[in-house]
Amino acid sequence: MTNIIPEGAQRLTLVGVPQVAERKPSWLKRDVPLAGPNYRDIKRTMRDLDLHTVCEEAACPNIHECWEAREATFLIGGPDCTRRCGFCEIATGKPTEYDTEEPRRVAEAVEAMGLNFAVVTGVARDDIPDRASWLYAETCRQIKQRLPHCGVELLVDDFRGDADQLRTVLESLPEVLAHNLETPRRLFRHVRPGFDYDGSLELLSRAKQWSGSATKSNLMLGMGEREGEVLEAMRDLRDVGCDILTINQYLQPSHKHLALQRFVEPSEFESYATAGAEMGFAHVEAGALVRSSYRAGRQAESAGVWTRPLDAERQLA
Repeated sequence: MTNIIPEGAQRLTLVGVPQVAERKPSWLKRDVPLAGPNYRDIKRTMRDLDLHTVCEEAACPNIHECWEAREATFLIGGPDCTRRCGFCEIATGKPTEYDTEEPRRVAEAVEAMGLNFAVVTGVARDDIPDRASWLYAETCRQIKQRLPHCGVELLVDDFRGDADQLRTVLESLPEVLAHNLETPRRLFRHVRPGFDYDGSLELLSRAKQWSGSATKSNLMLGMGEREGEVLEAMRDLRDVGCDILTINQYLQPSHKHLALQRFVEPSEFESYATAGAEMGFAHVEAGALVRSSYRAGRQAESAGVWTRPLDAERQLA
């Protein structure tokens, strides 16, 4: 285990131990902007239809910006995940149902909210034969049937390496197929015990070979990684053709989660953005408050797989 535990780590996952008392640096504090017309409209729609998004439930710091651009993120597959990642707030448990009407309801929500770009992610469903691959695909199809102009990003798990399940998802023609690596190789088994580093790279490689979708991944910093390891993970992603990369700061949800080891300086994020551009990524979004779905529409535009509607361009101007 010594090759997994970060050097200088204060704690790992110790249930019942208080979090490290450390004041958040200034760059992690953001003033809440005044609500714009698109944000207010989406908020009203959500309340009228009793809808919920990851944006609100995860208290995303970028919600105002994304909703003003009419972009939102939905979580499908239920509230319980069959895998346990030490950084994640989603509950681990045994799912009790599989809602095949969920794609229709999500598509209705996307239409009611008048979205330009929708990100759809979900819990791992290793309890069912198709691991929810149909659910992702049908949600994408339903959204496109209702709003042909709306771009779709599907953020999926690894389907345990099942090629047919990945093909099922890709056949729904999402503009972006995302799968998050999250951490460098040395820390991977500790941070993502239910996943495999090379398996995640293989999924992104297959998605790039088998479809016209842009591929995307995320790295989350602050869990004990070294700068050279981050750059190595970036090169690994680029070597399998990954087009879009987001890099952000890990914020420990509770004392039951992996311990925060450090706050990453803004200058370090800037250096990774520069390095990513030199490596050939179509788009790199790096910053403490960046989330994997942040500016998803702009990322898809940068990768050349989606064009924003003209009226939406005027609203952003």
